[in-house]
This record gives sequence, C-alpha cells and structure tokens, in this order.
Amino acid sequence: MVPFAPEGYPFVLVPALAGIFAWVFGYPTLTVVFVLVGLACVVFFRDPARNSDAPPEAILAPADGRVLLVRPSPAALAERGLPTQISIFMSPANVHVNRAPIAGKVLEARHVPGRKLPAFRDKASDLNEHSFVVIEGAYGLLAYKQIAGAVARRVVCDLQAGQSVRRGQRVGLIKFGSRVDLFLPADAAVAVAPGQRTRAGVTEVARMAAREQP
Repeated sequence: MVPFAPEGYPFVLVPALAGIFAWVFGYPTLTVVFVLVGLACVVFFRDPARNSDAPPEAILAPADGRVLLVRPSPAALAERGLPTQISIFMSPANVHVNRAPIAGKVLEARHVPGRKLPAFRDKASDLNEHSFVVIEGAYGLLAYKQIAGAVARRVVCDLQAGQSVRRGQRVGLIKFGSRVDLFLPADAAVAVAPGQRTRAGVTEVARMAAREQP
C-alpha cells in the first residue's frame, strides 16, 4: 500500500462520512459521488517513498511535475547570489509532497500570504500565497518557494529556521498541486529543460560545483 500524507485525512474522511449518511438515507447516486471524491483525495495525497543515488553535489527536484521554465531569477534573488530559477508545475494528478533539494541547514523559512492566481503565470511567484525557504549546504546556498495556485488552497511547510534537513527529506506539500520555484547559485549547472518531467527526491535538476577537499 502506498504511504499516505496525514494532511489528507480530512479530505478523505469528510466525503467518506458523507457517503455513509447518503447511503443510510437512501441516496445511492450521491453516495457514489462522495466515494469517488474520497478515492480521488486518496490518490492526491499519496506519499511514496523516494531514494536517490545521485552524487552529494546534485540538486534534486523538490516536487513532482513538469519543468515550466528555466530562466534568470528575479532581481531580489539574484542579489542574494541565486541568479538561476527553475520552476516546476504540479498538476492535481501529481504527488503533492515536496522534498528537500539538498542537505544542509535551514537559514530561513517563512510563510507569505497572497493571491491565488493560476500557477503557470509569471506573477504567481511573487503575488500568490507561498512559503520561502533558504538552505545552506556543503556545496552552497539555494532557496525555493512553494506556491499556491488557483486550485491549490494551502501551502504546508514543515521546516523552521535553524534545523538541519536531509536531501530528499519530506519538507511539506501543496494541497491539490501548484508550483515550486527553485533558485540556484551561479555555479550550479542546470540539468533539466522546460517540458521535462520530474520526481521529487529523485530527479537531478542541477549540480553544484564540487569543492576541492583540503
């Protein structure tokens, strides 16, 4: 059985209970509708185990989905030494769980309220509700945003500033899909292109410059 993200329990239990009441009170068609909704939510909130044998300097995809764009980062991120942006679009059919792209220490983790524009729009990265996380690892610094969209109703970030994180570790989710923006340092070599599919904690999206050992 595929592991299930606990954040999804309310979305499964509510239609399940509604289906039971609909059946008891003699509404079979409505029962089927509620059961289908509950089953869809089970699929939406699946949380499969992920492993990667990529080298330690590899940056792994933080989300399942499709690479939406690879381009220069906004000025504010470029000024922080993160001039490259990779955006991954998550559809409702993708796994919603997000994973840490590198191992390291969380320097910043904050929630930013905002709008619910369609996630594929350029302005969504800045105007939509999102979390912003900065991680410093052995090979450098990176940041990412979990961005809510028109369908996604809530961003869940499990990280706090000061804690350590393992690469591929579960770090949160976006309920019902949306988008994750990854911001990389100048010496990171991008390994994906727009249109490519990714799997969180598995797909290598970029690689940091390896550091010489003393």
